[in-house]
Amino acid sequence: MTHPLILSVLATSGLALLSLTGVAFVALAKGARQTVLFVLVACAAGAMMSGAFFHLIPESTEAIGHFNAGVSIFVGFGAFFLLERFLYWHHCHKGGDCHVHPYTTLSLVGDTIHNLLDGIVVGGAFMLSPALGLSTTMVIAAHELPQELGDYAILVHGGHSHRKALALNLLTGASGILGAVLAWFGFSEHAEWVPYLMGFAAGNFIYISAADLIPELHKEQSLKKALVAFCCFVMAASVMAAVARNSGHVHSAPQHVEAVEDHTAQPDHDGHDH
Repeated sequence: MTHPLILSVLATSGLALLSLTGVAFVALAKGARQTVLFVLVACAAGAMMSGAFFHLIPESTEAIGHFNAGVSIFVGFGAFFLLERFLYWHHCHKGGDCHVHPYTTLSLVGDTIHNLLDGIVVGGAFMLSPALGLSTTMVIAAHELPQELGDYAILVHGGHSHRKALALNLLTGASGILGAVLAWFGFSEHAEWVPYLMGFAAGNFIYISAADLIPELHKEQSLKKALVAFCCFVMAASVMAAVARNSGHVHSAPQHVEAVEDHTAQPDHDGHDH
């Protein structure tokens, strides 16, 4: 049987490749790119907001309680507020136009944390059984695909070239492989931090969606396009919510690790009492 670590790395590598779905965007005619980009930014805003409220926050709250989860969310939100303020000061304090908007950096940091958590979950699932690992990977892929498209759109809309956006998106996706490795090599000793990271990531996503992406959508003057953007926002949020409702606790890494520990620590009942 294939080693669980190898299966975890293969699965998270496949998830990382989803970050290259933006290649399809490059094939579009230049005239259509701006319209599609606007739609994808709206979808990204909805996916991030929904991912925070329907995926990360419920599981963080269940694991560490409302107050601790609330603190983690607030810290995540506040940290990105300060980080964006610093990035504006560092790159744009001379009053010139910023070619690359600071919110692209926020998106990369938030996505890296989220993918790292996904990798930990996948690694923990494969430690239990290949079947559970495969089903967990498929559930994560279902909500990663629309989010990765949105992340790519954020990077391009924020000023990065298409090629650089693909490379950066792939790099953040690779953090899931690191998460799978951490899950295997001793992460069980520190699994209690995972719910706090979930809350922190939720705060990151809420900040990016509410403070950066939605204001970008409000810059559109056309009422028709604004309504299209809102519909895309709701549609993406609904898809993420539906995945959350039907997938159960896909981010329950502490439970996965505890189950592995219980499984490996069971005493030998075949003792010889004479």
